[in-house]
Amino acid sequence: MNGTEPAAPSAAAPVDWPVAPDPASSDTPAPVVLPTDIEGRESGGSDSPGVRFDRPAQPPVPPQHVPEPPPGQPVAQGHRQSGEPDAYPLAAPLPPEEPPADPRAAAFPTPAAGTKVCVACRAGHVDRDGYCENCGHAQPRERDHMEQELSCVAAVSDRGLRHHRNEDAFAVSSTALPDGSPAVVAIVCDGVSSATRPDEASLAASRSAAESLLTALPRGTHPQQAMHDAILAAAGAVNALADPTTSATEHQPHVNAPACTLVGAVVTPSLLVVGWVGDSRVYWVPVDRSSPPARLTEDDSWAAQMVAAGLMNEAEAYADDRAHAITGWLGADAYEIEPHTASFKPDRPGVVVVCTDGLWNYAESAGEMAEVVPYDAAARPLHGAQVLVGHALDGGGHDNVTVAVVPFPAPSPGAGSA
Repeated sequence: MNGTEPAAPSAAAPVDWPVAPDPASSDTPAPVVLPTDIEGRESGGSDSPGVRFDRPAQPPVPPQHVPEPPPGQPVAQGHRQSGEPDAYPLAAPLPPEEPPADPRAAAFPTPAAGTKVCVACRAGHVDRDGYCENCGHAQPRERDHMEQELSCVAAVSDRGLRHHRNEDAFAVSSTALPDGSPAVVAIVCDGVSSATRPDEASLAASRSAAESLLTALPRGTHPQQAMHDAILAAAGAVNALADPTTSATEHQPHVNAPACTLVGAVVTPSLLVVGWVGDSRVYWVPVDRSSPPARLTEDDSWAAQMVAAGLMNEAEAYADDRAHAITGWLGADAYEIEPHTASFKPDRPGVVVVCTDGLWNYAESAGEMAEVVPYDAAARPLHGAQVLVGHALDGGGHDNVTVAVVPFPAPSPGAGSA
């Protein structure tokens, strides 16, 4: 038992066993149990019940005799041949467990009118910053991805892959000039991320500029003058967002006020007018790609100033870390607003691409932009805008991306206003 082998038995004297008492004596010996009297299981694996040594021995159960079936008749189920006992019955299967309740199907109390409920836990209220007060889940924002298509213009805006919200905004519409010819309007704004509430600034500017144009153009105001006035109206809308209370910097009460850039286009059957403040751009891409494309705006940026002053070439300027520092914007802390406008009379059909730097960072030159614009963009402006936004996202999507695609010339009357 201690792990050592027992010593081999040696030839020793025979043991002198005691003599068994006489059965007739008063000392009655215990009954002798022979091995053949104990039911057990052979090593070969018979079906006898075996022996339990941890409980008192039970009297043996006489085996039941099962008559042998006639030759050729199958054995009845539950019986064995040769007098074997019945097979042990199987336990009844347990009832299936009920699946866990789907939390999405749980009944939650109806929220009060005007109250947003979390899309994740469906229980917590959503605060003004867009986060659930119960689970902290960020709620999807309506402006994360926006698309709009009219018969004569389409626009797409996307949050991108790096920013937590979309600070761009756009407005597209159409109206009629006094002579009944159509005029298509596209406004794109890019919120300045270093300012407060840039998303509100871009939304206010795009809406105000579009409303101004839709009011002035039907009255007969020249499209270029109407664009100039629309940019000033947008500047006023952004200025109104600034907090009038005096901040810690008493002499600069509007520092870090809401701000954005703006670029827009008005397309008629014979005229193309653009206007801008900031570094958002307009590109001209002809349908016939054998004709050269063109960039129709000049950036209000540090890089553009360096190039204009002859201090750097364009490649050097835009490779500098200060290249995208803007020198013009809409906002209460901006310098005196100087809207830029220009008018063109293209002699062939094409598309006008109005976009933020979230797109042109991945197709900067006019030639690069023309390579990305689909050939059928004039016939399918929404598809063209989607392809351009996809190009920016595939390139990394480091910024919000917004683009409007406007076919030129404007379609024949019948588009209606939107």
